[in-house]
Amino acid sequence: MLHFFSLARWRAQARYWLSAGVLALLPLAASAQKVAAGGGFSFSIHADGTLWGSGYNQNGQLGDGTGVQRALPVKLGTSTWLSVASGSYFTEAIRSDGTLWAWGRNDKGELGDGTNFNRNAPVQVGTATNWRSIAVGYTHTLALKTDGTLWAWGRNDYGQLGNGTTNGSANAIPVQVGTDTDWQSAAAGVYHSLALKSNGTLWAWGFNGDSQLGDGTTTTRTVPTQIGAGTVWQSVAASPFALHGVAIAANGTLWAWGRNVNNQLGDGTAAVRRSPTQIGTATTWQQASAGPNYTVALQTDGTLWGWGNNDYGQLGDGSTTNQATPTQMGTATTWQEIATGSSQTVARRTGSSILAWGLNSNGQVGSPAAPTPLLLAPAQVGSATDWTSVAAGLDFSLGTRAAAERWGWGTNITGELGTGSALKAVLAPVHAGTDAWQQLSAGYRHGLGIRPDGSLWAWGHNGNGQLGQGTQYNNPPVPTPVQVGGAASTWLSAAAGSDFSVAVRADGTLWAWGLNNVGQLGDGSTTLRNAPVQVGSATTWQRVSAGNSFAVALQTDGSLWAWGTNGSGQLGQGNTTAQLTPQQVSIGTSWQSVVAGGAFVLALKPDGTLWAWGDNGSGQLGDGSTTPRLSPTAIGTATWQQLAAGANYSLALRPDGSLWTAGANGVGQLGDGTTTTNRSAFARVGTATWQRIATGSLATHTLAVQTDGTLWGWGNNGAGQTGLPFTAPAPVVVFQQPLPVELTAFTATAEGPATVRLAWATASEKNSQAFEVERSLDGTVFAPLGTVAAAGSSSSARRYGLVDANLPGAVLLYYRLKQVDLDGSFSYSPVRAVALGPASAGAGLALFPNPAHDAATLTGAAPGTEVRVSDALGRPVTSAPADAAGTAALALPAGLPAGVYVVRAGARALRLVVE
Repeated sequence: MLHFFSLARWRAQARYWLSAGVLALLPLAASAQKVAAGGGFSFSIHADGTLWGSGYNQNGQLGDGTGVQRALPVKLGTSTWLSVASGSYFTEAIRSDGTLWAWGRNDKGELGDGTNFNRNAPVQVGTATNWRSIAVGYTHTLALKTDGTLWAWGRNDYGQLGNGTTNGSANAIPVQVGTDTDWQSAAAGVYHSLALKSNGTLWAWGFNGDSQLGDGTTTTRTVPTQIGAGTVWQSVAASPFALHGVAIAANGTLWAWGRNVNNQLGDGTAAVRRSPTQIGTATTWQQASAGPNYTVALQTDGTLWGWGNNDYGQLGDGSTTNQATPTQMGTATTWQEIATGSSQTVARRTGSSILAWGLNSNGQVGSPAAPTPLLLAPAQVGSATDWTSVAAGLDFSLGTRAAAERWGWGTNITGELGTGSALKAVLAPVHAGTDAWQQLSAGYRHGLGIRPDGSLWAWGHNGNGQLGQGTQYNNPPVPTPVQVGGAASTWLSAAAGSDFSVAVRADGTLWAWGLNNVGQLGDGSTTLRNAPVQVGSATTWQRVSAGNSFAVALQTDGSLWAWGTNGSGQLGQGNTTAQLTPQQVSIGTSWQSVVAGGAFVLALKPDGTLWAWGDNGSGQLGDGSTTPRLSPTAIGTATWQQLAAGANYSLALRPDGSLWTAGANGVGQLGDGTTTTNRSAFARVGTATWQRIATGSLATHTLAVQTDGTLWGWGNNGAGQTGLPFTAPAPVVVFQQPLPVELTAFTATAEGPATVRLAWATASEKNSQAFEVERSLDGTVFAPLGTVAAAGSSSSARRYGLVDANLPGAVLLYYRLKQVDLDGSFSYSPVRAVALGPASAGAGLALFPNPAHDAATLTGAAPGTEVRVSDALGRPVTSAPADAAGTAALALPAGLPAGVYVVRAGARALRLVVE
């Protein structure tokens, strides 16, 4: 009997590995399936014909009836499907009855349903029941019917629909491309189309600025144009994000043309190729898929190859190293189909297993084994213990360590990290030079920094003059800091906002530059300034903070001033009127510090009281409501020490080092372990003690430094801005089709201090060669322990066992079964954890209550020790410091699955049972 695991069941199984009943083996090899990858989302069709999708969903491109991002695949209705293809923000698929369906973004008519309305659930395209295949571009679709006709719809401003026109309006229903009935296959690119006829000829049309048509020119074509005179073509590939084409000839040779700046053609150069150029000499190519700036392909022996850009591990070799020529990825020989998305790759192996790798910014990899794009609770960044400051931009971060040298991580498309290079994302904190820095600020796409000598420097995006260089341009980016204001100027404070900058000089004057469409520069105008202009004539300015198109600043007398946009009352004037010059905030002259969020402000008075005003739609003011406040409003009676304001959430630090958050929580930015509920009142995050906190007016991620100098991050991690992994550079399993072995029991039981007995049973087996028992110390890396012969093919119940009498002395051991089929394919069972270790492993520690529900207390730890709780796979759950008496109060996250967990205090550990 076959056990078909859905992803939902698999996820539930993973969460309850320690208490499962009837089990199914999860293979790494399977049979034919369809896969698709789009702009931050992915799909796969399983062996039973069901369709599953994960990732970005703002335009309804997952088709599940919502706009909710999915980190793991969700099933799309109950229909059965034959094929699926995904574009930039939409998807088309053919059902088993030959009907065509579409969903997602539709402003260019790309769905083909006759409208321009987005659809978050499948809608039928016409009434035909003879659709054969589909190809999806950036905003247009090509599809073939079983009668050999080719049809197109969607955007057509470059002639990509092949109908002889270049109208930019939507073409919202399928229109036949010419009258030919011998089309064999098609591929859709960004704004161009490729297709093969049954006689082996290659045709192309649409935009051709990068020679992506392969006709030897850069001339746009509005009707199908034959490429060369050859009749030898077998398959052709393009993608919604690629400006190059790849094709395989009937003799198995590989050919490519078009854009090549990232070596995506694989010829070892970065030179554009205006017509098909053979890549290497191999004659065993079977399938190719073109990503935005990379290519992956399969050979007939089932091996996987990749080349081009590899920033996010999209080539699947476990690294982020680019490859200039085809390079084999791993050693597997069971690959059958591949699909490339914006920066992720999805593939299937023999036996119906689906795997994926690459960028997981929105959950598009869709595997529990992939780093999550959202971090719901604080996680440590690296192991350094000397972090001194941090700053958060839109999706990048800056920081300094003990030597005051600058570090950066996250997106770097416009050089916002200031590392001297641009475009390539930085997946973990990288050293950005040896200069010392006194203050850093991160904005939308640019950074500002003040050095110890008072000089001000800027880097990153400059499209609105926000770098203060007297120019405004966006290309090329400015990845290396440039000085602002000349060598003689010295500065006290600087703030990077949304495409504008404000700063205070050492003489107390206030200056601003950059975008000024709503008066955010405060100079009395709405004129863009590409160099610093003085704001008023006062010489008593002290500190400044920039929000989203507004700013707030303190003067030395304690008065607080604000200017710019004011739609939510963020200027604190008691109204919503925008101001082109600084206006005093309505209450008093006793302000101590202030921070500007997206459209709200937090401020402290000298007595430590917290005040807030502006937008409160997500509860970010922390006053227990979602009512906007047009004037400063006191928040509770507690005293506070430090504040940070994000796009729509707030952070506050008390004098005792405790951290509190309020506001939006859709991407885990509150750090409470959930994404389910916004919070309109401040609540504490864990029990750790903190010394620095940071977020930004455009940011949905948080950075914080604990009192021990360690750096932590949480919230949105779609670009690696928390400094923690957000890519899967090697294939991880999305769906596993079980092999025909029904495993009914698998236990691992400690027998005394030095023995573990493993026992398992099957109800039936087919072509089962052996069970290999594997053991792990951390639940991640497993090593073979022993092999037990299997039954081959049997319909009778069988029992097996193995004793592990050579234990390594660990506190917790992990076991799994690797079931090997006669043909060499194999599968894994769920993991079993056994708490077992030397008698001294937890000596001196006491843990109560145990079993626990919501909280537990550990005693006997060394004062100040960070006590950590991890699950059966070694993943962190929560932590708390031991107080002066050696006691740690452990608050368990809401909804934590029942099971066995490990509580560690230094080298000692105890087992905790959660019920």
